[in-house]
Amino acid sequence: MKSYIQEQVQNYKEKHKNSGRLLINCPDQPGIVSSVTQFLHKNEANIIESNQYTTDPQDGKFFMRIEFDSPRLPEKEEELRKDFHSIAEQFDMTWTLKGAYDVKKTAIFCSKELHCLRELLLEWQSGDLITDIGLVVSNHEDCRELVESFNLPFYHIPSNKDIRKQVEEKQLALLKEYEIDLIVLARYMQILTPEFVAAHPFKIINIHHSFLPAFIGANPHKRAYERGVKLIGATSHYVTNDLDEGPIIEQDIMRVDHRDSIDDLKKMGRTIERSVLARGVKWHLEDRLIVHENKTIVF
Repeated sequence: MKSYIQEQVQNYKEKHKNSGRLLINCPDQPGIVSSVTQFLHKNEANIIESNQYTTDPQDGKFFMRIEFDSPRLPEKEEELRKDFHSIAEQFDMTWTLKGAYDVKKTAIFCSKELHCLRELLLEWQSGDLITDIGLVVSNHEDCRELVESFNLPFYHIPSNKDIRKQVEEKQLALLKEYEIDLIVLARYMQILTPEFVAAHPFKIINIHHSFLPAFIGANPHKRAYERGVKLIGATSHYVTNDLDEGPIIEQDIMRVDHRDSIDDLKKMGRTIERSVLARGVKWHLEDRLIVHENKTIVF
């Protein structure tokens, strides 16, 4: 099965071998779009998609994502970065320029609940989630059979608060060995230490089983039931050191009523969690996210 998926990824790389993505964050001022587009035109680039946003035309922050096609891009990617520095300095930009063909490597962490893991693997298998899944890590054995059915490496690393440091040392070593770009917490029910988060800033995506900022922490469905809510939801967000407070990437909701039990809320919540996490991961892989303060700009 993995060879079939690898073939899909290889086909994607070939199709996008000359496609690049330029993400920009800078103080808003006249001339930014003109300078960037002239630079791309000078380098034989044809703009495929362009999105921009400003928080305020007067003294605000400007954000831009451009996807472009340029002949022989892999050969001249480093030269393009070097040449773009003068424009970046002129407008005080924070920026990245990447080839769309440079497929990111992903690690998935999970515990006992497997619905989000299943969704990610099925999206990956179908070719709708273009990434190289390097490994799956779990503090339980429950997902081994599922993971190995996709011919993926599975690592069972039991964890609790008393051995968290030793566990994370093993995890970080694996992430380095597999050269991982993105970590997805697919209902991984362990709190990460500040040291782990600092090692992968804005490269860890979590799914929280409530519509944040409501019901932060554990047992959100029980508390939602006790509160008598009429809507439940889920939130995918980047992980920071503040529990469930990281920049929100995607959210969705579903209507409920007084007839629904706690188990009903959990069942409906799992449906929302699957799609919300998959969308958030896909947007990160496609370089559609820019973090600004504690928010995300999604293009």
